[in-house]
Amino acid sequence: MPPEIVTFGCRLNTYESEVMREHARTAGLENAIVFNTCAVTAEAERQARQAIRRARREHPDATIIVTGCAVQIDPAGFAAMPEVDRVLGNEEKLDARSFLADAAPVLVNDIMSVRETAPHLVEGLEGRARAFVQVQQGCDHRCTFCIIPYGRGNSRSVAIGRIAQQVRTLVETGYNEVVLTGVDITSYGPDLPGSPTLGQMVRRVLAAVPELPRLRLSSLDPVEIDDDLWRLIAEEPRLMPHLHLSIQAGDDMVLKRMKRRHLRADAIACCARARDLRPDVTFGADLIAGFPTETDAMFENSLALVAECDLTWLHVFPYSARKGTPAARMPQVPGDLRRARAARLRDAGDAAVSRFLATRVGGTAQVLVERGRQGHTEQFAMVELDREVPPGSLVTADLTGSDGTRLQARIAA
Repeated sequence: MPPEIVTFGCRLNTYESEVMREHARTAGLENAIVFNTCAVTAEAERQARQAIRRARREHPDATIIVTGCAVQIDPAGFAAMPEVDRVLGNEEKLDARSFLADAAPVLVNDIMSVRETAPHLVEGLEGRARAFVQVQQGCDHRCTFCIIPYGRGNSRSVAIGRIAQQVRTLVETGYNEVVLTGVDITSYGPDLPGSPTLGQMVRRVLAAVPELPRLRLSSLDPVEIDDDLWRLIAEEPRLMPHLHLSIQAGDDMVLKRMKRRHLRADAIACCARARDLRPDVTFGADLIAGFPTETDAMFENSLALVAECDLTWLHVFPYSARKGTPAARMPQVPGDLRRARAARLRDAGDAAVSRFLATRVGGTAQVLVERGRQGHTEQFAMVELDREVPPGSLVTADLTGSDGTRLQARIAA
């Protein structure tokens, strides 16, 4: 069978899985399953191990290769799994030589020694209507809850010309929407000649590929949006009115203990400025429930921030202690209380989605069709269309109703 790639975690992993798919094909690797793991929570790591064991039971003769952030952080632990044949670090998984038959069973470098991000051109992402493009890798910050810098290394950026080349290739292949992704994309540029900012890079990519209809950005730090990016938010219709913000909490003491770069007021100011510049903008946000030392009052501040910033698309995580991080040594909130707080945040998010969708009924939207009759609007609202359209198509649709989780729409004549 052709190599199967099983991806956990973020959009960056999705892009890197496509690079690995091509490397595995080129190497003639058959009857192989490659697991691209995530380490953001203990649950993500548990799910990966469970999937690896299940794959071995179901495919006893397959070659099982594991890689990704969980592997980079604990290579010995994954190498010790009897189900695993080969272990690759986050740098090695992007090297075609790692997939050759004579490659060593364990290839994991010190990720902190990596100084460059090797650009890889892909012609598409299997089974996906929108394409992800890596613009940055790693993180120089050390939030107290986060293990990811130890899996990804320090921040390093992809040259603007290579990004534009990748975007152009994807557009020529037929993609109508591209998402620029990385670990900490607002840190883009200081390691490149001339130290371009994220906004300068986006402006130049859009100018270099005028035929690209839609561009999105992955998670943004609310206090690191540069002046060029603010101008693009205000003036560039091809930059979608949907900003996903790495907020994490809405209480200043929690934010300080997290070692975040912003305070509550900064998140509120960021959303207010974006809405002033682009009234149709919607916000997504990452939020952690039950961070160590979080009291009921501190949590209520985070819950209230959902309404104060008018956040819509929430990614909520109960806090997960990661060995080796400062937060893991802080006084912990009981697990059942973390889960209960996460449920309240998710309920607030569900209510926000329902309210937002109700405001869109009766209007029109450009929908990127992803499968059959489903797609997303410019503001990332899910839509159910009245008929099937080829995946990847951009259609104008009249928004006729909402069930509280998605819009119903009729494709305009």
